[in-house]
Amino acid sequence: MLAQVRSVALWGLDVVPVTVETDVGNGLPRTQIVGLPDSTVKESQERIVSAFKHTGVDLPDGRVIINLSPTDLRKTGSHYDLPIAVALALASGRVPRVPVGELVFLGELGLDGSLRPVGGVLPAARWARDHGVRGLVVPRGNATEAGIAGVDVWPMATLDELFAFLWNGEAPEPPASPPTRPGREAPGDLADIRGQAPAKRALEIAAAGGHNLLFVGPPGSGKTLLARRMSGLLPALNREESVDVTCIHSAAGHLRPGDGRIEHPPLRAPHHTVSAAALLGGGAVPRPGEVSLAHHGVLFLDELPEFRRDALEGLRQPLEEGHVVVSRARYTVTFPARFTFLAAMNPCPCGHAGDPLRVCRCSPSQVARYRRRVSGPVLDRIDLQIEVPRVRTEDLARGRRGETSAAVAARVAAARRGQRERQGRLNGHLGLKETERRCTPGEAARGLLEQAMDRFGLSARAYHRVLRVARTICDLEGRDRIGSAQIAEAVQYRALDRDGGAER
Repeated sequence: MLAQVRSVALWGLDVVPVTVETDVGNGLPRTQIVGLPDSTVKESQERIVSAFKHTGVDLPDGRVIINLSPTDLRKTGSHYDLPIAVALALASGRVPRVPVGELVFLGELGLDGSLRPVGGVLPAARWARDHGVRGLVVPRGNATEAGIAGVDVWPMATLDELFAFLWNGEAPEPPASPPTRPGREAPGDLADIRGQAPAKRALEIAAAGGHNLLFVGPPGSGKTLLARRMSGLLPALNREESVDVTCIHSAAGHLRPGDGRIEHPPLRAPHHTVSAAALLGGGAVPRPGEVSLAHHGVLFLDELPEFRRDALEGLRQPLEEGHVVVSRARYTVTFPARFTFLAAMNPCPCGHAGDPLRVCRCSPSQVARYRRRVSGPVLDRIDLQIEVPRVRTEDLARGRRGETSAAVAARVAAARRGQRERQGRLNGHLGLKETERRCTPGEAARGLLEQAMDRFGLSARAYHRVLRVARTICDLEGRDRIGSAQIAEAVQYRALDRDGGAER
């Protein structure tokens, strides 16, 4: 008897429909899975045998062939357990053909017949909604996640419960309104950091316009503390952004059972030993990397020169275009990667160059070699580069608390609203033509920028980034026109350009 059950394969963030075909014929009892299954899929038959035994269901007699179509796509993951089990039950007459053919099945089987949650359910649910599928059958632990997409969901705890549903339509009701995932609590308040007013100002501008920001300063100056305060300055994600971010984290397997939508912009801070594939995405089966997990949020790289050169150079495309294309011999996939880039580094290997209280023992060649670890093209894509000096003892002992994160966040939210109303996106995400149209300076401001270009040797890319930063400063101040003061402040945030920077 031939039986067919619908499932899906997740390839990057793309969903490919998969048909699980089961044919039971004459011959010695034997089960074979074909259609490019990996070891996890091949092992599913052992889990299914045990689950059927504990559920009281007999496997079909004779030679069983299970085909996963399309056969030229590699199948990986434990979510094929459930559709294969349903196909076997259908072939043996244990479940009716209707409504099996109208549903998509995803789920891992326990040896006792229980259904266990799997990753990638939300992308599958979005695909099912967009392609007119009646609904999804998933483990109960994935019910909230699948419900985010607005498709009908039938969550099941065991095979017994599933078989009863297929015969009688008896199933638990899906969650009426999926809860959101609790926002990650901001690690402290901006007011807790004493001094460093210029760095705080740069952080506010970066948050308001979605600009990339680099802190350069000695150890203990507060670079990491400042960067980690960024999450407290950003407004919550809108629904579309929230679903996009949750979809990426679902595909990466980072959602816990019962999690709903991610509402707060993610903050990703990988260690400097991260590989290029982990940072940018990839693998035998393509998975999103840190740059995609930071989509609509913040990617923070501490000790920037310590990161692998190939990983840093791979940041060029996402920083410029908002996505990353991962190409391998067997596939090419595109992951979204529109994030605000924050980074921190020391001015030299020992960290004390320019420190009035500590002697730097690095030679000029050592300093130059250290700074060359971050290439000029990467630095060019960082809008704000600011020096963070050692905090004065007076500020630590008797300095007053500055503005709270809530006060700064209110200005950031207002500036962002204005940018979206004016141009539909943040200033830091404007293209070349949009920058020339939206960020036009006055005559005096243009002359000042031309002088800065000649004096500091700024690149054409840096020229346009200065204009975008100046536009954001105007938005924070409620001004319509870019003036000399805004250009002058924006130029001041090109610290490495003014100091000679890294070799270009």
